[in-house]
Amino acid sequence: MHPTRADGMPCRCGCTAATAPVHAVANALAVDDLDHALDMGLLELAPCPLCTPACRQSVLDAAAARRFALAARERYRAREARLVHRAAERAARRKPPAPTALPSAAAAALARAKAKAARRP
Repeated sequence: MHPTRADGMPCRCGCTAATAPVHAVANALAVDDLDHALDMGLLELAPCPLCTPACRQSVLDAAAARRFALAARERYRAREARLVHRAAERAARRKPPAPTALPSAAAAALARAKAKAARRP
């Protein structure tokens, strides 16, 4: 039997309130199984009012820490997207202009040079 499953086991603090699904979350946190605690609703569940104050606070602290981490990840992703966008804008501004037709004097000089080169043996 996995100690973090919601199967009627008491909370890690000894609370035996049968209707508290947060006990499974608290038990998962006790064995450092954050993924399981999240799967069981760490971010949505309120602490059991019958648990000890330390147990309730540990659930609240774990949820707050995870929310902070998720918000930081979103801020990081948004920053990365902004940096990529800015780099693309800078690259577009630095792009050399498309070549244009030669001015008439330059075109005439080029034609004369090509003709002269063609006459040489």
